[in-house]
Amino acid sequence: MRSKARSYFLAGADRDDVIQEGMIGFYKAVRDYDPHRQASFRSFAELCITRQLITAIKSATRQKHSPLNSYVSLSRSASMEEEGDRVLADILAARGVCDPAEIVISAWETASIRQGFLEVLSPFELDVLRLYVAGKSYQEVAESLGRGVKSVDNALQRIKRKIEFQIELCHAS
Repeated sequence: MRSKARSYFLAGADRDDVIQEGMIGFYKAVRDYDPHRQASFRSFAELCITRQLITAIKSATRQKHSPLNSYVSLSRSASMEEEGDRVLADILAARGVCDPAEIVISAWETASIRQGFLEVLSPFELDVLRLYVAGKSYQEVAESLGRGVKSVDNALQRIKRKIEFQIELCHAS
């Protein structure tokens, strides 16, 4: 089992984790082995260990939960350069602001952001973003637009990359 585990690499894990996955495969082999079949226990165990290792590697490299893991913190500073008191959550919560200067600045920022979206996002990406921000699930967005769920997920990933790139450009200038 250790020799099998040596030839595999598990992203984000060390050698002991790979061996542990092999041990899980070995446990499953012990649990499920049927001596009345024609296969020897050794070949059955090797197969179970290999399958467990491959499953672990596929799971580790899967991007299924990347939207959950690549969030934007609402507690971080609104500006990358300064460590001011103004955080994103405060800006989003500040709907009752009565200061005319803040209202004008906020309207200008909103219009600037909207224009930036129009310039960098495709019509499909804009539709996906609009529905997703409205609280629709991936499935609901896909059904509304007549596309697949994977297409919606890909569009949201492209949107995130484009927005992050635009933010980097703004901070670089």
